This record gives sequence, structure tokens and C-alpha cells, in this order.
Amino acid sequence: MKGHLQAMISIENVSKSFLAKGAEAFTALDDVSMHIRDREFFTLLGPSGCGKTTLLRIIAGFELPSAGKVLIEGADSSALPPQKRPVNTVFQSYALFPHMTVAENVAFGLQMQKVAKSDRQARVAEALRLVRLESMASRLPRQLSGGQQQRVALARALAPRPKVLLLDEPLSALDLKLRREMQGELKRLQQETGITFILVTHDQEEALAMSDRIAVMSAGRVLQMGAPREIYDNPKSRFVADFIGESNVLPGAAVGHGSDIMVAVRPERIALSMLASGLPGKIRGTITSITYLGLDTLYEITLDNGERLRSRSRQSISGLDAGQAVILDWPSDAERHLAN
Repeated sequence: MKGHLQAMISIENVSKSFLAKGAEAFTALDDVSMHIRDREFFTLLGPSGCGKTTLLRIIAGFELPSAGKVLIEGADSSALPPQKRPVNTVFQSYALFPHMTVAENVAFGLQMQKVAKSDRQARVAEALRLVRLESMASRLPRQLSGGQQQRVALARALAPRPKVLLLDEPLSALDLKLRREMQGELKRLQQETGITFILVTHDQEEALAMSDRIAVMSAGRVLQMGAPREIYDNPKSRFVADFIGESNVLPGAAVGHGSDIMVAVRPERIALSMLASGLPGKIRGTITSITYLGLDTLYEITLDNGERLRSRSRQSISGLDAGQAVILDWPSDAERHLAN
């Protein structure tokens, strides 16, 4: 196979345990397998401690697997040191040299690789063009904003022309508005360069916005892998339903599906109406709070059986207020049956 469908990175049955003095071994990764395609924007998503950063470090060569192997373009690279892999990493901290200009920071890795000076200058110029910082080549890091410093770190990682760029929560230090701007920049860079990007993040909105595919991780395992819409619309477990976006998870018995399953419904799919309206509905409850959020309004409801759920609407629903009894309804295709 060639092009986008070819596996750039193959993770085959990788496990990683850490030994701590006087304590039992901690398993950070437990028999993880996946294939990351050439030219793909792939995201490892999960909470702190799920193993995503450990897996990224194994791909980079900073950690060795306890079992299993890592293939890059089909070749076993498990024992190769980082500098022998066609991979570069952008970390949370920008780690720019404060006494060097932007151009000198970008050129540093090329100097370590002994790239000829003429070629080095051309690559620095190309990398700065990609991140739109050509006019700031002579500035020092302290003269840049946080977002500009992050772009310099990206340019430095791109200048050696790696086949894979690893991104370890690179936007976590930025404020919300700048983080969203940089999400668009990262996606543009990946599409323009054609480099395989592998992002580690705990931010599900970030993962949904940028990724071609996402691997949702928990406790050292991959629980589900697929395109953002597939994972959002069809979560396979309660953990994925809760972690990706927002979900109401109810016992099947509460909505007439039997007691042996759980049913997930996204808040934006739930419609509310006054109990006295005479409209049909699946279940009844009482509004406990209403919160205006700008783009939508959030309704928190306590059901008659004590369960709590949320409904989101793009418009405030006339006549509804806290303490009011309501009926709740949603289309049958909004329900997802989950594994317990």
C-alpha cells in the first residue's frame, strides 16, 4: 500500500512496566497495538496516567518497551536511539535557548546533524515560513508572545524534515483563545507538510477538532479507536461516552430497555417540554437549574427515579424554569447501548 493508507508507525503488543524501589511494578501500558497511517493526524487521548505520554516516549525512543515492538515504515525500531529515528518531538515546555535568536533556535538541530550552512539557512527560512514567523527571525525568545514561542518550537522540530512529528500536549500552557488558534495552525501545518503528526492530549475538544483518528486510552489500554465523529456518535463503553464530549448514561430499565444494559444519550439530543403540554415523552423529571452558556442553554434535570441528566438547547425554551416538572424525549437513533 502507498500514500495515506500505509502504516507509518506500527505498535505491536507493546507493554511497559516501571519498577519502583520497595513497591510493586507499575504497568503504564498493557499490550497496546495500533497502526498509525502515513500523512495522518493521529491523537492519543485520555486522562492523566492513562499511558499516552509513555507510548509517545516509546515511539520517540526515550523509553524502551518492556514487551512488544515499534515499527517505523515497516522496520523494527524498538532498540534505536532517538537520534536514529526519523522522528522529532515538540514538548509542553518550549525549551528555547534564551540567548539565541529565533533563527538560531530553529537552526540548532540542523547544526547538530551537521547540515551544510547553505542548506541550513534554506531550511530555517522554510520552517519559519511554515509557521508564519519570517519577520521575527532576528528576535530573542523573550521578545515573543507565548503563541509565537510555540511556533518557534514547531519550526525547530520541522526544520530537520522528520517523517513523524510527536506533540506532547504542546498547547496546554496557552490561554483558551490562543489554544484554539493554534489548533487550526497545527492542522494547517500537518496538511501542508504531509508529515505524520501524533498528538498527546487530555483535551477531548482539541482531539475532536484536529484529528483524522483518535485512540481513547485508559489505564494503559486502548478502549476505542476511530474517526472523531465515529467515536463521538458511537461510543462503545461508558468511559468513552463520558470522556468524549458530554453524555447522559442511564440504566436501560429507566428508558424501557431492560436492566442488563446502559443507555447513553447526548444532552443536545434531549428535548424538554412542560409536563402539562400533553406531548408524549420517554421519562419525567424536574428542572434543578438552568445555565445560559452563550451558544446554548444547559438544563439540569432530576428524574422521578432520582437519576440526573442534562439537556442542551441552542435557544432558551419559553416557559421553563427551575423547579418545574418536565417531560423528556429524544429520537431512538440518539441512544447508544454501552458495555457495562
